[in-house]
Amino acid sequence: MFSVGDKIIYGENGVCTVDKIDTLPMSGSSRDKVYYHLSPFVGSGLYFAPVDSGVYMRPVMSREEAEALIDAMPGIEPAVCNDNRFNHVDAFYKDLFKQHSCEALVAIVKGLRLRMAERKTKSSRAEATLKRARDMLHGELAVALDLELQDVEAYIRNRIGELK
Repeated sequence: MFSVGDKIIYGENGVCTVDKIDTLPMSGSSRDKVYYHLSPFVGSGLYFAPVDSGVYMRPVMSREEAEALIDAMPGIEPAVCNDNRFNHVDAFYKDLFKQHSCEALVAIVKGLRLRMAERKTKSSRAEATLKRARDMLHGELAVALDLELQDVEAYIRNRIGELK
């Protein structure tokens, strides 16, 4: 169980802070069911996750794990979908997101950058998927490394060079 103030990865939503552990603040909701009240690190809003739900949740990686991940980035192969059918491409990336791993997010970012560079065109779907993967990855790295979100890319470049 997590505690108030913990930074966690919540499903495919990225880093969230546990603001409160309580029942839902809505009339008619069960007073027996307890929820994490979560605020996202990137974006806005509030999530309510049952404490006993099956949704994937884990603590944010440590600083040492973040630095090891960055050091390993050059060796992570890009995730490239060689099928151009939208539903197959969507399923390909959806499966990678479901792995809930930073390595999969790096593979997505590298693969989509490669795909977009080769095609010399930008699809809104590819851009949205790239942004989602980057936000999730950079959000966790920012928290683990105690950086501002906008400083993560420069930190990676300074540590290993350009992520390709």
